[in-house]
Amino acid sequence: MEEKLAKCIEVTDLKDMLQKQSELYGERPAYKVRIGENKYKIITHKEVYEMVNALGTAFISLGLKGKRIAVIGENRYEWTIAYLAVVCGTGVVVPLDKALPENELKRLIERSEIEAIVYSEKYEEQLRKMALEGTGKLKTLISMDTKTHNNGIFSESELIQVGKIQIENGNREYLDSKINPYEMNMMLFTSGTTSESKVVALSHHNICSNLMDLASVIDIDENEKILSFLPLHHVFECTVGFLFSLYKGAETSFCDGIKYILQNLNEYKITFACFVPAIYENMYKNIIKNLKKEGKLELINNLILKYKDASMEEKKEVFKDIHNIFGGNIRWFISGAAALDPKVEKWFRSVGINLCQGYGLTETSPVIAVERGELVRPGSIGKVLPHVEAKIFEPDDEGMGELIVKGPNVMLEYFGNSEATNEAMEDGWFHTGDLATIDEDGYIFIKGRKKSVIVLKNGKNIFPEEMENLVNRIEGVTESFIFGKSNKGDKDDIKIYVKIVFDRKIVKLAYGVESDEEIYAVIDKKVKEINKTMPLYKAIRGITLSETPLIKTTTGKIKRQEEMKKI
Repeated sequence: MEEKLAKCIEVTDLKDMLQKQSELYGERPAYKVRIGENKYKIITHKEVYEMVNALGTAFISLGLKGKRIAVIGENRYEWTIAYLAVVCGTGVVVPLDKALPENELKRLIERSEIEAIVYSEKYEEQLRKMALEGTGKLKTLISMDTKTHNNGIFSESELIQVGKIQIENGNREYLDSKINPYEMNMMLFTSGTTSESKVVALSHHNICSNLMDLASVIDIDENEKILSFLPLHHVFECTVGFLFSLYKGAETSFCDGIKYILQNLNEYKITFACFVPAIYENMYKNIIKNLKKEGKLELINNLILKYKDASMEEKKEVFKDIHNIFGGNIRWFISGAAALDPKVEKWFRSVGINLCQGYGLTETSPVIAVERGELVRPGSIGKVLPHVEAKIFEPDDEGMGELIVKGPNVMLEYFGNSEATNEAMEDGWFHTGDLATIDEDGYIFIKGRKKSVIVLKNGKNIFPEEMENLVNRIEGVTESFIFGKSNKGDKDDIKIYVKIVFDRKIVKLAYGVESDEEIYAVIDKKVKEINKTMPLYKAIRGITLSETPLIKTTTGKIKRQEEMKKI
């Protein structure tokens, strides 16, 4: 099917975007925030624009022009205002992972030469201590939660009021500041699943090109209600959630946490949300389990067959009860940050829920490709965005090789690391580190990370992610980690093993077993059933069980090196 591109508003930088969207959607809600039981605060797009200008003006009056300013905290509108106030005329923003331990936070503050930080209350004590100790260049602390300047700590809300007065008195330094869209304005740390985190240098041009490309292929408008769930410091949520929502004039609400996703989808009448695959896979497992319990699974399966060729709208009507689980308003679910089980994607779409998989990296601002509209092929990540090129580097006989990409969304560099930059970039092409194939229609299929692939003695490649998807389907298994183990007598003779994390309560309900020995026996039996469906060289030769979650990044990727150290 030929792709149709929607018209999108041209923006040169995020400052330009805010101004244009404020003029277009000024009175429409940008944020809906709960402030009490059944009480909400609405913040309009015009108010966002005014707060950003005011806070930026106050930042400059604090001597922060051209400085590096970090933002850390849970997802909330104050985080987004601070981020925009920095990049739209103050300096360089450094979004930091809210899950960082204190020693790592300190190290990143030093590495990125941060001079000011905007933070939520839980970081007060450790950041005050760092400032007193003279950590790096850190001098200015700005709290999202305090209402007034106190004990050397500035208040974000008070600074906004101060900035408004300064603007009223004729201060136009921030308003008139010019943005160079091609220079570094964002410093992002990679998640470092396999190595030391690198600092990705992004520009307004990088981000805005991605926003415009997304707008041309994803059919959403100012009527959307978006749920922000993934951590805002991560470029996936930052671009596809927060910035894309503002760009489209939509309304965003913030999720209360993983346990409250369904409640929040219903409460805020959400139409668009981005989650990691584990969320969708858990949703699928729970729905199937409840349908079995209610004796409705066979009926639903028969209806899926009957309406397999129906439109998404027709399916939505037939499977209304399933849609109502998610609030009944979902138009788009996007999955990113890791591979989505094709079986799960197919099932969601078979009941009329528009679940699409996307793909990108911090280094690509982040989106490279996404399924959309009718351009869906389960198991693939869709086709590249309009201004992005992709090809397979040094493909093997089956067409598989490293995916490399080129486009306006590709980072400027790894800041302060020319060696890593030169290793990743060649003639404008960025090496993603992912092995993939591209079919004759342009759909991209990611096979696994180049660094995590297990090469056997016979030369065959094992992709852990692919096999983990199969193991994770076992009822009671919450997650798994596939790894290779050398034979003691022959280091080149590698066998496949799996570490399985299970839920004792679910295993007991599903199989009627309770002791560790019984649980091991039943899961081992299920793994052997999987082995029968695969070539002998892929067979899993041993399992270990655990009830402790795997070590992961904040977007749910397994930290494979750290897991291997534990094993």
